[in-house]
Amino acid sequence: MNTRRDLLVLFALAGWALAVPHYGSEFAISMALTCLMYVALSSSWSLFCGTTRYLSLATSAFFGIGAYTSALLLESQGWWAAIALGAAIAAAVAVVMGAAVLHLRGTYFAVLTFGMTELIRHAITYWEKQVTGTVGRVLVVVPERDTIYLTVLALAVLAILVSILVRRSRFGLAMQGIGADEQRAQTLGVNTRLVKIGGFAMTAAFAGAVGAAMSVRWTYIDPATVFNPFIGFQTVLIALIGGAATLWGPLIAAIVFSLLAETLRLQLPQLYMMTLGLLLILSVLYLPGGLASLRRETFTMWRDDVRGWWRELRADKSKKAAAT
Repeated sequence: MNTRRDLLVLFALAGWALAVPHYGSEFAISMALTCLMYVALSSSWSLFCGTTRYLSLATSAFFGIGAYTSALLLESQGWWAAIALGAAIAAAVAVVMGAAVLHLRGTYFAVLTFGMTELIRHAITYWEKQVTGTVGRVLVVVPERDTIYLTVLALAVLAILVSILVRRSRFGLAMQGIGADEQRAQTLGVNTRLVKIGGFAMTAAFAGAVGAAMSVRWTYIDPATVFNPFIGFQTVLIALIGGAATLWGPLIAAIVFSLLAETLRLQLPQLYMMTLGLLLILSVLYLPGGLASLRRETFTMWRDDVRGWWRELRADKSKKAAAT
C-alpha cells in the first residue's frame, strides 16, 4: 500500500514538473532544472549512503566524469548514447574506487572519496594540458532546452523510482542491514562487499548521467567547473537536511535549496553559505531525521522544550533574587 502511495505521489509531482516548460518563464525553467538535478543527485546518494551510513564525497567526481563523457562523445554518438555512456563510465570508476576504499568507514572513507575526486580532477587537467594542449572543451552540439529539461526530469523520476523499488527489495534490506550492523549482516550471509560496491556504482551511475545531461548548459566546460567540490558538498547537505534515510526528504530539501540558491546565492553568496550551515546545524541538533521527519508532534515537542527552558530560566532568576 505504501508503494502504491509513493508511486502516485511521484507521478503527480512528475506531471506537475512536466508542465513547467509550457507555462514557466526562462527563470522558472532554469530554477526547476537545478532543482531536478539535485533531486536526482541527492536521492541516488541517499539510496546508498543514507541506508548504509557510508558518507561519500565523490559525487562531484562522477558528475564530472559524465560531463566530460558527454562533451567528448555527444557530437559523434548522439544525446542518449552520451547519457548512457556517462552513466556507465561513472559506474565503472565507482566499482574500482569502491573495491579500493569501501572496506573503510566513517571519516576515513569520506576523506578518501574526496581525495580520489581531487585525484581524478587533477589527472584530467594534466591530460588535457599535456595531450590536447588546452584545458576544457567547447560544446559545439547542444540539444534544445526542452530536451535537456525532459532528460533531467526523467533522471530525477528514475532516481526516486529506483529508490522506491530498491528500498523494498532484498538488495535494499541488505544495505539497511549494513547500515545497522555490518558484522551482523555478514554473519547472516550477506555479501557486504558486493552489496556496497553495487550500491556505490548505482549512485555513481545516476551522478554520471546527470553530469552528462547538465554539461550542455555550459558552452565551455573545464575540470574546475564540472568537478567542482561544491556540487558534491551541496548534494550531501541536501540529503542530510532533507533526511538521508527517507525517500522524500532529499526532494523536499532540493526544492528548498533551489529557491535559496536562486534568491540568495547570486546577490548575497555569503548569506547563502551561512544559511546552509545554519540549516545543517539546526537539523543535526533539533531534527536529526531531516525535514521529512517533521510532524505535528515535532512542533509540540519543540514548544514544550521552550516552555521548560523558560521555566528553568525563571526559576534560576528567582533563586538568585532570593539569595541576594
